[in-house]
Amino acid sequence: MLLIFCFFMGIANFAMHKAVSESGHPFVEETKRYFSPHFSPYGSYAIELALLMGALWFANNGSLAVALTYGVYTGINAVATWLLLSGRA
Repeated sequence: MLLIFCFFMGIANFAMHKAVSESGHPFVEETKRYFSPHFSPYGSYAIELALLMGALWFANNGSLAVALTYGVYTGINAVATWLLLSGRA
C-alpha cells in the first residue's frame, strides 16, 4: 500500500513540476537561467526522479516514515505550485 501511495504522489509531483516549469513565472525563469550552466534543461526532472525512486525503494521495504515524509514533500509542492500558478507569489 505504501508503494502505491508513493507512486501516485510521484505522478502528482511530476505534474506539478511540469506545470510550474512551463508557467513562465519570473522566479522560475530566473532559476532556470541560474541553474542551466550546471544542469541540463531536464536536470530538475532527474532530481525529482531520484527523490521518487528513493521514496519507492524505502516504501517497498515498509518504511512508513519515508512515505509520510514524501507525502509532506508533495504537500509542500502543492502549496508552492498553487502560489506560483495563482499569482500569489
